[in-house]
Amino acid sequence: MDTIFAEATAPGRAGVSVIRISGPRAHEVAEGLMSSLPKVRQSAVRMICDTDGDFIDQALVLRFDGPESFTGEDVVEFHLHGSIAIMRRVVAVLSGFADLRLADPGEFTRRALENGRLDLVQVEGLGDLIEAETEMQRRQALRVLSGDLGNRVEDWRRDLIRAAALLEATIDFADEDVPFDVSGEVRELLARVNNDLSIEIAGTKVAERIRAGFEVAIIGAPNVGKSTLLNRLAGRDAALTSNIAGTTRDVIEVRMDLAGVPVTLLDTAGIREGQDEIEILGIDLARRRAESADLRIFLLNQGDEPPLPVQMDDVILSAKGDLMDLPFPAISGHTGAGISELLGVLQEIFLKRVGGAGLATHARHAEAMRKSSAGIATSIGLLEQGPDGYDLVAAELRLAVNALEVLLGRIDAENMLDEIFASFCLGK
Repeated sequence: MDTIFAEATAPGRAGVSVIRISGPRAHEVAEGLMSSLPKVRQSAVRMICDTDGDFIDQALVLRFDGPESFTGEDVVEFHLHGSIAIMRRVVAVLSGFADLRLADPGEFTRRALENGRLDLVQVEGLGDLIEAETEMQRRQALRVLSGDLGNRVEDWRRDLIRAAALLEATIDFADEDVPFDVSGEVRELLARVNNDLSIEIAGTKVAERIRAGFEVAIIGAPNVGKSTLLNRLAGRDAALTSNIAGTTRDVIEVRMDLAGVPVTLLDTAGIREGQDEIEILGIDLARRRAESADLRIFLLNQGDEPPLPVQMDDVILSAKGDLMDLPFPAISGHTGAGISELLGVLQEIFLKRVGGAGLATHARHAEAMRKSSAGIATSIGLLEQGPDGYDLVAAELRLAVNALEVLLGRIDAENMLDEIFASFCLGK
C-alpha cells in the first residue's frame, strides 16, 4: 500500500500547521528529514531539513506505530510554524520521495475504516463532528464517533446470530432426541432486538434534524415585515427590506444557534396572487418550503387568515406590533418588541423535540434498521409454524443480520464510501 501525506490543517497563515504521513514508509521518510524520530507516542522538537540538508523549520514531531494509530498504520505528524512558504516547501520535499503521494480526500479516515480502527458509522460521526456548528450537533456526533451506535448495533447483531444458531442447532439434530425447546429463548431475543430497533428508528428523524438543522419558515403577505423580522432574529441585515411589496422573491436562509439547537430561518416571498411570472414562482417556492419546514411563523396583519394550514407548534404573530392592536401576540422587527419572547418560545419547542433523538443520524441508518426489523418481524411470524419453519426463520434472521452489517460498513459499503469521503478534507 502507498504511503500518503497531506496537510491536516486548513491552508493559509496560522499559529501552527500540521502535516501527516501514514503508511509503510512513514517512519523512513520522516527520519530522512531530521536527525532521529521521537519514541513511539512521544513528541520531540526536531530541525526539519530537505534531502540536501537545507534547514526548513523547527517542528514538534509526533510518532505513532501501527496498528495503534488513527489509521492503523505507521504515522508521523509534523507540527510546523503556520507559514504558507514553510508548508509549500515541506510538501514539495515530500512529493519528491518515491512511493509517497498526496492523500485523496478522506483517505486517512478510509484507511482507519479498512484497518478496523473505525466502523462506517463512526466515520460518519467523524464527518458530522467536523461539520458541527452547535453544541448539540457536537455532542450528538461525538456519541456516534465514540462508538455508542456501533456498539448497540453489534449487540443486536450478536443476539440475532445467537437466535439463528439455536434454530440451526435444532435443525441439525432434528432426527435426535433434543431435550430442550429453543423457541422461548429465540422469541425473547427477537422481541428484545425488535423493540430496541423500533425505539431507535423512531428517534432517527429528530437526530437527522439535529445534524442538518431544524427549518423555521416565516410566512405572511407581502410587505408584512417578514424580512425585517428575519434580520432582527439573525442580528444582522441578511435580507433586503423596502416599502415595496414583493421585494423578496427567493427563499433567504439564515442559520442560527438556539440554545445549542441548529435552526435555519427561512424568509419567503409574500403569499398573494402573483403579479408576474417570477413572483408566481417565488410564491410557489415559498409554499413548498413552508409546508416542508419543521415549524412556521405566521406574521399577520389585521383581518388576515393564515395562508397555510396551521400545524402543532406553529406560531401566529401580529405584524408591526408597534403600530397595530391585534388579537395575536404582537412583535415588531423595527423596535425589537416581542423578539426575546419569540426566541424563548422557539427554544422551548425545539428543546422539547430533541429529547426524543436517537443515535442513528442518517437516512441510511434508518433504512438498514427497518430492513433488519422487517426480517425479525417475519421471523417471529414464522416461529408459529414450529420446528418445521425453523429453516425459514434462520434464513430471515441472516437477512436481518446482513442489514446490520451493511449499517456498520462490513459489507456492501463500496458504493457509498466515495460519497462519504468526498466531503472530508485531504488531511482527514
